[in-house]
Amino acid sequence: MNPIRRASIAAALLLPLAAGTVLAQDVKPNTMPPPKKVVPKAEQQAEIRSKTTAALEKFYTTEPKIKGEVAAAPGYAVFTTYGLSFMLGGAGGKGLVHDKATNKDTFMSLAQASAGVQIGAAESDMLVIFPNKKSMTDFVEKGWTAGAGGGGSVGAAGKGAGGATGQKMGSEAMVYTITKNGLQAGGAVEGTKVWKDKALN
Repeated sequence: MNPIRRASIAAALLLPLAAGTVLAQDVKPNTMPPPKKVVPKAEQQAEIRSKTTAALEKFYTTEPKIKGEVAAAPGYAVFTTYGLSFMLGGAGGKGLVHDKATNKDTFMSLAQASAGVQIGAAESDMLVIFPNKKSMTDFVEKGWTAGAGGGGSVGAAGKGAGGATGQKMGSEAMVYTITKNGLQAGGAVEGTKVWKDKALN
């Protein structure tokens, strides 16, 4: 075969390989973010329980009389906003309602509106002390919404919290919050909504 023709054929065969190599070098590595880690339900429950214990200790240390109120109640709820490792962004948190008679924990979600929430509420712990079984059951099954001025309603009952501080939910459950500004009686509940977390129960 003619040497020139042989060289032309070889060049034609090598050209696609060379082009492929160049293209491969030009392709940038995958810049997509890694998939979000799915935390098992049991781990989320364990972390919420741990945060609940830590939050209760903060409430007891800050105001010792709260320990007596919790001891006398049929149950309580504790919520932590932002302080959970499996939550990314958003003004909200997770918590649980503890029924002392059955020793059962019901896991709950909490959301806070961006408007009207007091300064310091973004990083806070909230404690709800129930005076009777019915108020605790309503809180779990119907949820709770706190509106402007600390007012609130428990599910369909629609009872107002009364008072600008939002100390009580419908003259029933007592609400305390600890924020970076310190302990408040219901002071950071404005714009808060609570509901049962189906995925965690």
